[in-house]
Amino acid sequence: MAGISRVAYRNIESGKSTPKVSTLQNIALGAGIKLQDLFVSVRTMEKVRFRALKKMHSRESILIEVARWLDDFSYLEKVLNDSKEYKFQALANRLDSLPDGEERAKFAAKEARVTLKLKPKEPIRDIAGLLESGGIKVYPYKLTSDKFFGLSVAKDEGGPAIIVNVWDRISVERWIFSAAHELGHLLLHLDSYNIDESVENKAEEKEADIFASYFLMPEEAFWREWEDTYGVPLVNRVFKVKGIFQVSYKTVLYRLSEKYGNGIWGRFYAAYKAKTGKSLGIKDEPEALTQDKFQHSPEALRSREPNSLLSSHFIEDRLSRLVRQAIEKDKITMSRGAEILKIDLGSMRELVSSWV
Repeated sequence: MAGISRVAYRNIESGKSTPKVSTLQNIALGAGIKLQDLFVSVRTMEKVRFRALKKMHSRESILIEVARWLDDFSYLEKVLNDSKEYKFQALANRLDSLPDGEERAKFAAKEARVTLKLKPKEPIRDIAGLLESGGIKVYPYKLTSDKFFGLSVAKDEGGPAIIVNVWDRISVERWIFSAAHELGHLLLHLDSYNIDESVENKAEEKEADIFASYFLMPEEAFWREWEDTYGVPLVNRVFKVKGIFQVSYKTVLYRLSEKYGNGIWGRFYAAYKAKTGKSLGIKDEPEALTQDKFQHSPEALRSREPNSLLSSHFIEDRLSRLVRQAIEKDKITMSRGAEILKIDLGSMRELVSSWV
């Protein structure tokens, strides 16, 4: 795209050769950025939790983009004098004195819901908006990889922030669970936020998974919904409950296995194959994200058999609001707003014209 050979590009990248200004302009054009962006230094974040089962070659580039996003977000908060209070600090301090394990994770989930003023049996409908109301920045980041689901950044680095991979081949249920999972890390494992650590800690991952499960599906509410479907076939029953709480069918089965044992998995898979004639693959999410349906409200969700989730169930909107306010108050240009929202200027003009 820059009109140069791979060898020439590699020599520039490694510092073996010095490019002409015209070559740099072509590289910037090919990368879809401004020329000056090639020379802007990016701060190195330290207190980040970014771990994976396998080595990720895109790790550094993700962290660079997250750092820029956080800096843009913080800049808008400052010029507009519009910062959100982080509501979870007191809870995180309390949890720090409790012993690690399953009970701490469940307690944290219950208290996190109290902090957000959720009712004991209330399903979560807008997790991105809910987290933002608690003072956490949310970044839906699209990476074409199923090895990366999310990461989180500590308060000291311009956060607290949660980044979720919203690649369209990852189900919306997984997006939601990843956001809750990272919230669990922010509350339970803040002392392990270290950019140099890249290998998953199995005990901490399990604790964050338990937190996410009980945060999204409170114990009493889950069993009430499960009992309400008492006479329904197993597969339909699981899908009904999964739709209510907007979680994966696996999250429901994990909860059921705590009471009925691991045999519930085999029963479910056998029943699903008998019902559909197909076997479920490891990455399959039946009755998941479809682009052609929209569920308008919690009332609509509760009134019929839920059968899908949409990308509209995971939308952050605080940054977009700050950009609009900054443009309307002449704090930033429309072009700068497009850069922050990572859209082209034409799309930005369309967005501005749609504001009511």
